[in-house]
Amino acid sequence: LTFPLLSVTLLVSFGSSMLYGYNLAVVNSPAEHIKAFYNATWSQRYGHGLAPGPLTLLYALTVSSFALGGLVGSLLVGVLVEQYGRTGALSRSALLVLLAGGFMGFSRELESPEMVIIGRSITGLHSGICLSVVPLYLGEIAPKNLRGFLGLMPSIFICLGIFSAQVLGLPELLGKDRFWPLFLSVVVVPASLQLLLLHCFPESPRYLLIERNDVYGATKALHRFLGTPDVQDVIEEMKEEQRSLFSMEMVSVWQLLRDRSVRWQTLSVVVVSAGMQLSGIDAIWFYTNTIFENAGIPVSQIPYTTMGTGAIEVVAGLIGCFTIERVGRRPLIITGFCAMGVCSAGITISLLLQAALPWMRYVSVACVVGIIAGFCMGPAGVPLLMTAELFMQSHRPAAYIVGGSLNWLCNFTIGFIFPFLQMSAGAFCYLVFSGVCLLVALYVYLVIPETKNKTFMEISHIFA
Repeated sequence: LTFPLLSVTLLVSFGSSMLYGYNLAVVNSPAEHIKAFYNATWSQRYGHGLAPGPLTLLYALTVSSFALGGLVGSLLVGVLVEQYGRTGALSRSALLVLLAGGFMGFSRELESPEMVIIGRSITGLHSGICLSVVPLYLGEIAPKNLRGFLGLMPSIFICLGIFSAQVLGLPELLGKDRFWPLFLSVVVVPASLQLLLLHCFPESPRYLLIERNDVYGATKALHRFLGTPDVQDVIEEMKEEQRSLFSMEMVSVWQLLRDRSVRWQTLSVVVVSAGMQLSGIDAIWFYTNTIFENAGIPVSQIPYTTMGTGAIEVVAGLIGCFTIERVGRRPLIITGFCAMGVCSAGITISLLLQAALPWMRYVSVACVVGIIAGFCMGPAGVPLLMTAELFMQSHRPAAYIVGGSLNWLCNFTIGFIFPFLQMSAGAFCYLVFSGVCLLVALYVYLVIPETKNKTFMEISHIFA
């Protein structure tokens, strides 16, 4: 593990992945303040406030517009990484955060709820790009024995982003009514740092050699990242992959979906990417305070309970990062989904029994913690890492588009319908999430092979 490898991993994780986590959780604590702003603005414009139903709908749109932007961003990944490279795509996407921060930061001064929704959409656009490009870049620059460790680093920063939003959202910090625009626009700080420093690091050697045929640039980048003059074995492995793809151009999404030679890899990406979001983790993040309130936790204690779950997320992410090269990808992801499935069912049971047994509220909190810990230990980062590992260079961008699109589409669906699902199904809504988690765990156990310490060519041969 060299200093340049660690430095660029920390930089892109802090400047991109952390913002995804922050934006997932940032709308949680100021929800009532934002709703009050919407209601006051509507009253000024039209002479009457919003009824509870339309107000819930408008706020649900604010939450889920982040996912709509993410969906668009994930569709742009293939074009951006092919035209600008991995670092070029990340640098350009950082500019979007500065624009979004301006929209959200000045929304109250200009009395415009629309600016909040637009700003959330633009941050989603940035996250949609980065959620695919960061693991793609790290998967290509990491040696095979460090691919798991470096590939899970972004998931730790996603958890850190969530935890940061929970800490800054405390009433003693930015959780006050007058500070919520600043709270939403803090994202410009990490993005600015990435914009300033990313140009100091080389482009992906695999991109340079296989797609740009730049052997000199790839060799120079490998010298920098690996810290050794002897990189000939790595160059030869890349050339072997390049030769295997000699008659093949970069495939489109449609070609990927029709290619029978990679149908199991594609199906695996579809199942795991959709399962990540349909597991209910976004419902937990978007509406943590509401869930705890329904569980009977006193309102004054909810921000601190939420912050405690954030700290556990970070610890679980670190455990996953430091154990993945020992235990492998499959055990982490299977264990994570099983834990989430059992805990989702536990929430349903505890809520149903809470009227008779008041202490069951603490079981609900424990189950929420279990879902978050299970997710951060494996499903948060391993699927994105596995997408890079399951495909050759020609198919990888299209695979990230498919996985990213499904990820964001399901993210939007959960973020938008969960409040209404909770109102109609009550405690039973968590059983849906439980079923999804257990089915995904079963699929991974039966279909997906272990990819630890294998080259991309070896993984391709296993599936073949």
